[in-house]
Amino acid sequence: MKASQAASGPCSTGVCQPQRTQGLRAPAPQGSHALVALTGPGIFVAAHITKQGGASGLTFVSLDLDGRNVANLSFAAAANWGLTASNPYGIVLVNGASGIKTVTIGWPTPLRFERELKLSVTVSEASVVQIVANVIHGAV
Repeated sequence: MKASQAASGPCSTGVCQPQRTQGLRAPAPQGSHALVALTGPGIFVAAHITKQGGASGLTFVSLDLDGRNVANLSFAAAANWGLTASNPYGIVLVNGASGIKTVTIGWPTPLRFERELKLSVTVSEASVVQIVANVIHGAV
């Protein structure tokens, strides 16, 4: 097969046309904030949401694919549930330097969405300086 044919045909392995889409909210006042919204069809590979500031951990992360909720938890819940080490569930909380916390989302198998992917946060605590989200996704 010629290189030009391979580029235009379907991917046989892996994720086609992988890319990163970033969302930022700085500062992040209390309320709901859409960080990344993608139109399908597409493939969700992984995401991370990093929060700086806020003492209670009551900032909630929500991932929806085609209107179906795939993940919804607060930073505090991830810590309380023991999601602080690599696990098959696909969600991990990582505590960084200077109070920075990161929730990572990703499963062994990428998830397909037909219409839309939405990654959002609901901030229910004061003093969140910023939230940065990165979503790795690809084409079908």
